[in-house]
Amino acid sequence: MTVGTESGQESDAPDARDSGRGRATRGTQRSFWKELPLLVVVALVLALVIKTFLLQAFSIPSDSMQNTLQTGDRVLVDKLTPWFGAEPHRGEVIVFHDPDGWLADEPAATPNVVQKGLGFIGLMPSANEKDLIKRVIGVGGDTVECKGTGPVKVNGKALDEPYVFPGNTACSTDPQGQFKVKVPKGHLWVMGDHRQYSADSRYHQDKKGGGSVPVKDVVGRAEVIAWPLDRLNNLPVPGTFGRPGLSAAAASAPGAAGLMGAVPLVLWRRRRRAPLPTRQPSDTPDAP
Repeated sequence: MTVGTESGQESDAPDARDSGRGRATRGTQRSFWKELPLLVVVALVLALVIKTFLLQAFSIPSDSMQNTLQTGDRVLVDKLTPWFGAEPHRGEVIVFHDPDGWLADEPAATPNVVQKGLGFIGLMPSANEKDLIKRVIGVGGDTVECKGTGPVKVNGKALDEPYVFPGNTACSTDPQGQFKVKVPKGHLWVMGDHRQYSADSRYHQDKKGGGSVPVKDVVGRAEVIAWPLDRLNNLPVPGTFGRPGLSAAAASAPGAAGLMGAVPLVLWRRRRRAPLPTRQPSDTPDAP
């Protein structure tokens, strides 16, 4: 049936405007599928840039940082700040490359192709990187000491360490656990929070650097426990490390700090730089 379109009656002829909308919709759909590969490539490049320069996820493989970190926790590590010249501070939990064969006796991981790819771009923790996680106890120029069961002393000042694993003593009474060392310039003395279950600086004093970790080997500071969600928490600096008179050689803030004002991550990090009141942490990460 054919009727005039000006009479107000219905017409079986297709509306040109509807036809135009249909063509536009089909064109939009085709355009989206054409652009999807580019979007995926851009997303992967951004993920790689973030992993390389900003943040990287790391998995906690052992109990050496309990109870701050648990095996299987995922932590986010700030990799940006070291690019501006900042060095780790006492009390920070840091991730660092194996400095001198600390992990030589550890079994090597065998990730599959997918895990390797996702680890490379930073979408999941890398399974084959030789990295460790510990707490910084002393920086270059500090004298760190353990006698008997503790407490640990830094430059003659005793540390109050409520984050040490319940039932552990601050110092171990085995030969390697009794020491007095001066940390070389440009190095860090690190210890695990699970003191009687951590192969840290104490147990590598026979190696180059006397067990200390070169600052150049530091990947970054562990800022947040991101997974599992029920353990979501930040990793503040315990208040004991902010005590007056503790410092023998303070680490200086980078001169380029003002340039980072527009980066929310670094602003957040710097706001938390000042040590917080001492409290028991609820989460942690590490290798032996």
